[in-house]
Amino acid sequence: MNGSMILFILGYVLRIEGLLMLPSAAVGLIYRETQGWAYLAVGILCVLLGTRFSRERPENSVFYLKDGCVATALSWIVMSAFGALPFMLTGEIPSFTDAMFETVSGFTTTGASILTDVEAMCHCSLFWRSFTHWIGGMGVLVFLLAVVPLSGGSHFNLMRAESPGPSVGKLVPKVKATARLLYLIYMAMTLIQIVLLAFDMPLFDAIVHSFGTAGTGGFGVKADSFVSYSPYSQWIVTIFMILFGVNFNAYYFLLFRKFRKAWEMEEVRWYFAIILAAITILFLDVVRIYGTAFEALTHAAFQVASIITTTGFATADFNLWGQTSKVTLVLLMFVGACAGSTGGGIKVSRIVLQVKTMIREMYSYIHPKGIRSVKMDGKPVDNGMIHSVCVYMITFLLLFCGSVFIVSLEGRDLVTTFTAVAATINNIGPGLELVGPAGNFAMLSGLSKWTLIFDMLAGRLELFPLLILFHPSLWRDSFSRRAH
Repeated sequence: MNGSMILFILGYVLRIEGLLMLPSAAVGLIYRETQGWAYLAVGILCVLLGTRFSRERPENSVFYLKDGCVATALSWIVMSAFGALPFMLTGEIPSFTDAMFETVSGFTTTGASILTDVEAMCHCSLFWRSFTHWIGGMGVLVFLLAVVPLSGGSHFNLMRAESPGPSVGKLVPKVKATARLLYLIYMAMTLIQIVLLAFDMPLFDAIVHSFGTAGTGGFGVKADSFVSYSPYSQWIVTIFMILFGVNFNAYYFLLFRKFRKAWEMEEVRWYFAIILAAITILFLDVVRIYGTAFEALTHAAFQVASIITTTGFATADFNLWGQTSKVTLVLLMFVGACAGSTGGGIKVSRIVLQVKTMIREMYSYIHPKGIRSVKMDGKPVDNGMIHSVCVYMITFLLLFCGSVFIVSLEGRDLVTTFTAVAATINNIGPGLELVGPAGNFAMLSGLSKWTLIFDMLAGRLELFPLLILFHPSLWRDSFSRRAH
């Protein structure tokens, strides 16, 4: 394992995080809030420490997939730990466990919160909470790839370790150019949403909610999330939540007028089909609750978009809706958005591949001598990809069950326990019952919170980059090499 290169990456991540804290300090200055000094102080600390570790580039700058996984996992842990410090220094979240929970929830774009009175927070802290969504949405290492020179396949190994979905590819020949292109699309879409929202709400609210939408996170500035905003703002956010849940490869194809390739993306077609079906189900179930069909459609579309993209905003307490609506939303939690998007969950592509694999298996029982391949986007999928998806699903299930068991030790009701884990491992935010849209995660014990912190990180990093840190052979091999 290339330890010196991993430290170099961690140093760069700290430097970037330090610079990214400066806007929060500037917000404190604009609103004349003394809490801004905490962000300035921690930002300076991050820059100094980061410079110390990344001052000299190691001679051997090549590292492989396992190094990329370790660098990615440690980067997100270190980034979250330092990102939690301002909350503690301002006294708004004095507990390290709670501050870490809130920060990890921000960077992983989960949106689960331990705050009981979000409106009491200062503007700079509200800005930082949502800004962590925007930073984590595309991935801090994707940004790093755009600015840091690496050798050989190192760029690609970092991108594979952080990018959400069963596979990651290059849009253009150079990975650095791909990273830059992704961020340009990401920034342009965010800016458009800010402008559209600014027509109907204060500029600060528009910026914060656009960050939360772009990163599919869900942190806002009001205790009722999006309930008090107008239908215009709710529909703008609904549309952009869906757009940010689309595989960004589709935007590349559209940008360069490769319309046929964009249409051939089967995952995107299934993504929109699932959204349309879910909105129809919810609309038929809640239309009796609301005064008009338009109001019912607004709430149904918003909640479907919010849950399937794992954003977590809410226009209503869907915990009070019928069982059909709640079951539909819980199922959408697991489906998630497209691979290569800012959304979480299992991903539509994995679900589609699993269903097609199941159909192929049934076909082999009926026609033992027949040969039938699994296809995606009109092309055969190799068995290696199918194997990796199956392994992911098994690992996800084991981790989910283990987490539910640990959280159940508190003795909470099953719905709260089950959806608390589902909402965090899928990077959703709100669950049902005590952790529903009207509740929060503050009442959970320290053990449960750290379990859910682990789940949030594992879900955002596609499980294995984080789990590999706990594999004994990784560290045994590293120490044995140093000894020699």
